[in-house]
Amino acid sequence: MNSKQQTVRLSDGHFIPVLGFGTYAPREVPKSKALEATKIAIDAGFRHIDSAAVYQNEKEVGLAIRSKIADGTVKREDIFYTSKVWCTFNHPERVQVCLEQSLKQLQLEYVDLYLIHFPMALKPEEDLKAKDENEKLLFDVVDICDTWKAMEKCKDAGLAKSIGVSNFNRRQLEKILNKPGLKHRPVCNQVECHPYLNQRKLLDFCKSKDIVLVAYSALGSHRETRCVDKSLPVLLADPVLCAIAKKYNWTPALIALRYQLERGVVVLAKSFTEKRIKENMQVFEFQLTSEDMKVLDGLNKNIRYMSGSRFQGHPDFPFLDEY
Repeated sequence: MNSKQQTVRLSDGHFIPVLGFGTYAPREVPKSKALEATKIAIDAGFRHIDSAAVYQNEKEVGLAIRSKIADGTVKREDIFYTSKVWCTFNHPERVQVCLEQSLKQLQLEYVDLYLIHFPMALKPEEDLKAKDENEKLLFDVVDICDTWKAMEKCKDAGLAKSIGVSNFNRRQLEKILNKPGLKHRPVCNQVECHPYLNQRKLLDFCKSKDIVLVAYSALGSHRETRCVDKSLPVLLADPVLCAIAKKYNWTPALIALRYQLERGVVVLAKSFTEKRIKENMQVFEFQLTSEDMKVLDGLNKNIRYMSGSRFQGHPDFPFLDEY
């Protein structure tokens, strides 16, 4: 990790800021909130912005980025922007179409990182939903190696500086790494990761292959009813995490974020509250002892807040493997 620049080098030579700003919000949150929050985040010092086609907020996030470029706060090259191809576009002929739609929404010429959002394909639908009359997802089967080949073309075309994956297990990563004629390796795997799901085995595997692990839901979860089991424990209320936070005189959220940085994980922090957005930048102001890191490692319960339950039954469902 390059602490001066607060970035880590990707296998293709580009650099990713180790702290990212997540822009996902439940559908009932007005899209204008993403515009306001992204501006606040850039003003606070965030340079890594994470979004996706399926979040349907790239128009607002792009406007925020461009407004901060226009007012002289940043240059385009200062911003590391991540987008993701949605499952209804996993067919190889549709991957670049999805990226071009994102770029049109963003009004940017390229993204810094483009990810396969999930290894599971859905039936090609223009509205991103691919559901039947009972709101059940319409599964499709696409070889992820074919999707990856289309991702490589996006990189070669200059539309994405780097390419990676999200929500892939070890077996699915190995499938791409062992693909005949592989031109560009995945630079990262973005997965749910926090002290209750520390992904130790997947992290070790990724490190062995020079793949950066990027953590989402690093503070637990937004607890959206549609996606999350409300009976699961609240990570930031964990007594051990809170005791460590009290010891360092920082918030439990900052301890959870710092935990990831100490492990060499790139971490996304999502908040639309100005105070918390600014607070999250303080993660660089302290370090955790190796003893406290071991205590935090001991919190692992393999609790997955984002279980992907709507995708269960899909032949490429990634969360049944151990890692």
